[in-house]
Amino acid sequence: MMNVLVTGGAGFIGSHTCVELLECGYQIVVMDNFVNSTAAAVDAIKKITGKEFPFYECDMLDLENFEKIFQENKIDAVIHFAGLKAVGESVTKPWLYYHNNLVSTLNLIALMEKYGVKKLIFSSSATVYGAKNPIPYREDMETGGTTNPYGSTKFMIEQILKDECVPHPDWSVILLRYFNPIGAHPSGLIGEDPNGIPNNLMPYITRVAAGKLPCLSVYGDDYPTHDGTGVRDYIHVCDLASGHVKALEKTETMQGADVYNLGTGCGSSVLDVVHAFEEASGVKVTYKIAPRRAGDLAEYYADATKAKKELGWEAKYNLLDMCRDSWNFTKKRMEQEAAGK
Repeated sequence: MMNVLVTGGAGFIGSHTCVELLECGYQIVVMDNFVNSTAAAVDAIKKITGKEFPFYECDMLDLENFEKIFQENKIDAVIHFAGLKAVGESVTKPWLYYHNNLVSTLNLIALMEKYGVKKLIFSSSATVYGAKNPIPYREDMETGGTTNPYGSTKFMIEQILKDECVPHPDWSVILLRYFNPIGAHPSGLIGEDPNGIPNNLMPYITRVAAGKLPCLSVYGDDYPTHDGTGVRDYIHVCDLASGHVKALEKTETMQGADVYNLGTGCGSSVLDVVHAFEEASGVKVTYKIAPRRAGDLAEYYADATKAKKELGWEAKYNLLDMCRDSWNFTKKRMEQEAAGK
């Protein structure tokens, strides 16, 4: 069975994918620099699966330390999650995003070339479709015209990886464009728990529900959507994790670069999510309407038929499931904090 390096493996999506990989019989090597994650996630992966694996606290920009992972382990494939990911922050700190996300990926490619690793799954984003494409987004649509530096780094990395496959036709690279992951593992041991003030919707909602933040800001209620708030394709993180395993299986039988959307194919507004969370948790979420954010689109969601047809993958969880599991994770964290006191 393949030995898979998971970059950013202590993060939200990375940790859930590590669990899925281990439960499907893969061996993993995990690395993270804990910029937006904690060591507790690594321990939780081991607790959920009952399995051990090598872990490296390492920054991909530190090429010398990064290379030690390849020197000390026989890596067969890489799933690349590591990167800065907050849309709003990328608008205010573009250099940071271009430097971190591009250079770290270039370092990864250099080491893959040096150590003969030819299989790569890249964590891309629906933001590569830009503002001009009609919805739902399909993989054959033109990409680019991104509306923020975060999305631009994903677009650029996709192009870099496609170009890398030209002189290396024996490489197998899959670009997974995913939409808006929320939810948590049913155990409640891992979930989305960003450091500082959350940039994403669900952890903000859960912190308001838990009394840790006073109010949710809904950025814009004058979009051309059914309730005026922004519409996105929210997908359960466990569905997303299973999509990575399906993609890894695909690399065994394909060469070159290919791309798949991972989404539900359904759009939900910010207020849809708020109301679903209130139904799933029984907790009222205080919110206020705030001005639109720079770089936000009114609406987008996936056409995920290609992933179903070619990977044998489709989303199984609904919005209530996602909200229930997010709240379960939050409640467990609150219990742990209370016990710690």
